[in-house]
Amino acid sequence: MFLRLNVRDMSLACVFAASVVSGSAFASTINQNTSWTITRSGASSTYRVVAYGDSIFAGYNGGLFSVARRASPYTSGEYLAHKWNANVEVIRRTKSGAKADDIYNNKIISDRSYMQDAKTRVVMFEMCGNDYLQARSAFSEQTGTCSYSGLDTALASCTSYMEKGMQAINQYATSAKSKIIMNIYYPGYDADNVLNGCTDASTGKKENRQEKFIPYLAKSNWRACNLAEKYGFQCADAFAEMMGSDYDSNGDGLNDADALRYKSGESEAAYVTRISSTLRSTIRDANTHYANSSTSFDYIQSDNTHPTYHTSSTISVSIFSGSGSGSGASDFADSAISNGKQSEWNKTGHERSGWSISTYNPAAP
Repeated sequence: MFLRLNVRDMSLACVFAASVVSGSAFASTINQNTSWTITRSGASSTYRVVAYGDSIFAGYNGGLFSVARRASPYTSGEYLAHKWNANVEVIRRTKSGAKADDIYNNKIISDRSYMQDAKTRVVMFEMCGNDYLQARSAFSEQTGTCSYSGLDTALASCTSYMEKGMQAINQYATSAKSKIIMNIYYPGYDADNVLNGCTDASTGKKENRQEKFIPYLAKSNWRACNLAEKYGFQCADAFAEMMGSDYDSNGDGLNDADALRYKSGESEAAYVTRISSTLRSTIRDANTHYANSSTSFDYIQSDNTHPTYHTSSTISVSIFSGSGSGSGASDFADSAISNGKQSEWNKTGHERSGWSISTYNPAAP
């Protein structure tokens, strides 16, 4: 998650989810912690997937007291259950509206016992969306001479806590065979193609919001994947998966999503140039993710922020504890999975990012 735009729904749920209403960011947060066990008939073993993050990994669906069952961590865990013929317990320790420091301190650190469990085999996290949300909202309200300090602070804080998160997971998740960070996509990409109200001190001109924001996002995503390499993590590139088409729109010989992905060994400056300039014409608003030149799917909910998801099945979350749980069989038979993909893999935002994470699932438990 990168930026949040105005929402139609003025309900309490949107306030708790740190929505931007009439340009003002609410900093309220809410715990949405869930546990769901994907069961396999005859399975003799149960392994654990632990996911830390904000409303993205929570599976935010517009409400306070339920979340989408098939959020990215669940989808990734479901692929594991098929691969290992085992029960897989998907633990989501998430806080909708939380900034990176909150996720690090109150989820990764305070809830470290979940990844310390000996059954844990995969640990994943995502953060920073709400840091940029609030910085973006404040910048969008500026008049007079533009100040970029809020955007700079968000990038610096995000970088710091992504690294701290990896260090902590390496320390505590001793039985994990795969550790993954998911970087951030850009909801509201098309809507940000407007001039801001303030003027740049150097040029004396109003800036295009999209032009200003995308280099910050690119720096953040490069740092996520570069830190992942440093600390033995995998990096699921949500930006490429959500914002790039699944066909070659510019004739460079690569599907756009593949061309936009992070490349090991590429410098930050080169990556920022590739994303914000060289391949800029191939970036598409995730509301219209193209599977081919004529078929598109909507990857973003009506709030123009959170990923869409397959099926209406939810997990109820207690008003008192902020937690919910359940269990059930996979939604897909083994025969429905071919080459590591089931039939819905690229039709909704959560299925797509969950599949991307699953490509880093360990071969054996």
